[in-house]
Formats: sequence, structure tokens, C-alpha cells
Amino acid sequence: MTRHWRKRVTQGLITASLYVAMLLFIFPVFWMVFTSFRVDREVNAFPMVWIPTELTLRNYYKIFGSHVQAGSAAFASYFLHSVTVAFCATLLSLVLGTFAAYAFARSRFRGKNGYFIFLLLMRAVPGVALSLPLLILTNAIKLSNSVVGLIVIYTALISPFVAWLMEGFFAEIPPDLSQQALVDGASKWQAMVLVDVPLAAPGMAASALFAFLLAWNEFPVASMIAPGLASRTLPVGLLDYVSEFFTDWGGITAAGTLTLIPAVIFALLVQRNIIRGLTFGALKE
Repeated sequence: MTRHWRKRVTQGLITASLYVAMLLFIFPVFWMVFTSFRVDREVNAFPMVWIPTELTLRNYYKIFGSHVQAGSAAFASYFLHSVTVAFCATLLSLVLGTFAAYAFARSRFRGKNGYFIFLLLMRAVPGVALSLPLLILTNAIKLSNSVVGLIVIYTALISPFVAWLMEGFFAEIPPDLSQQALVDGASKWQAMVLVDVPLAAPGMAASALFAFLLAWNEFPVASMIAPGLASRTLPVGLLDYVSEFFTDWGGITAAGTLTLIPAVIFALLVQRNIIRGLTFGALKE
């Protein structure tokens, strides 16, 4: 076998492996969406019914109940809480994380490496370990069981992650560009906002997506800090479909399907910059 054919076979095997991996990742999502349209007797049937005999929208009608009752949940309220918390926390953490990243990438000060490592360690603590201390803290400042409290906590938890990502992007931008802006009469603030930040826009898009997903899917902290109906988010609200003796698979898959929509829309809006951001600095001339 010639080198050309060996290369083609290798590339074909790699491509086939990627397609198989993609199908393995997509299949659970497909099955969740598919199950949300099935009737209860087929969802809970044993042995499993692979090809449904009837499709229905009953599960979607059911999840928009106005109160937490048997077979229904205040899904619209949970959805609104999640959207508010995720977007506000993403915006705030992106602003704070970008400022912190710029300071670490462009400034020189004593103990910079130590502060940066400490910033990363703040994000390394799992949410389960932070839940109880954060509950005590939010109770003390009267922010427990509130959307505002979740926004503040998520911003504090996500900002170090954004700073870590953005520091790498700012480090790849030649400092000569901002220095030239300073020579032309711009202030340091103007050089950052008008020169460095636009060049780091792909990195900001990638950071924003990761920040949004972290806030959108977070469960341990939200279940402890905001368990009440006035502030409950979607990940916590999905527990409404699980009882001691029964799990409403139709309702939970319908709610899960609708939960995917904002994340997919957000990813589509920033997809062009995400690809550029994830490959930023990978190729050098």
C-alpha cells in the first residue's frame, strides 16, 4: 500500500470515528426529544417500544401548569428565572472577567502569578462544597431565595473562568497595537476599548458561550440557594417531575427539550466567533 493510500485510509478511519462519536453524543438528545412526543404508556412500557404508534403534544401542554401539581409544573416561571439569571450573570461575568484578564495580560505588578493562580483556584472548588457556605452568606445579606442572589453568586463563580480564558486571548494580541494607540494620543482606557477588546471579540464570544452554559445548567448551588417558586430555575424545576414512587418521563423530557432551545439559539448567534475564538493563536505565520 502506497503512502497516499495509507493516508487516505487513516483519514477515512478518523472521519468514521468522529461520526460515530458524534452519533453517540447526539443520540441521548434525540431520544429525549423523541420521547417528549410519545404517550405515557409507550414511554413507560417494558420491553421498550422503539417505534411509537402515537405521537402527542400532551407533555408540552402539561408542563405549563400554573402551580406545582401532579403532572404539571410552573415551567414558564422557571424558564423566565433561568433566562434572567443566565443572561445577567453572563454579561456581568464577561465584563468583570475581561477587565481582570486584561490587567493580568498587560500589567506588571508584584504577586501577579500568585493572584492569577488564586483566581483559578476559586473556580476549582465544586459547587456542592460551596452550597452551604453560600446559603449562610445569602441568608445574612437577605439575598437567599431570590433571582438577584443567584445572579450575584453566579457572577462571582463564573468571572474567574472568564478571566482565565480571556487572559490567553489578550496575551496573543501584540501589545504594539495598543502602544501605537497611546502614541497617537489615546488613553489606556481608550486603547483597551477601541483596540484590544475588538481584537479579542472571538475570545469573548467563546467565553460568553461557556459562561452562559455554566449559568444555565448549574444545579447544586441553585437547589440550595433558590429552592422556592419565586426564584427556582429550570435545572431545579425539573425535580418537580420526580416523586418518591414515580417519574414523569414525558414531562421531564418535554421540559428538557424546551430547556435546550435558548442554549442552541445562543450558540448559533455566536457560532462564527466561537470557531475563531477556539482556534485563536493556534496558527502562527
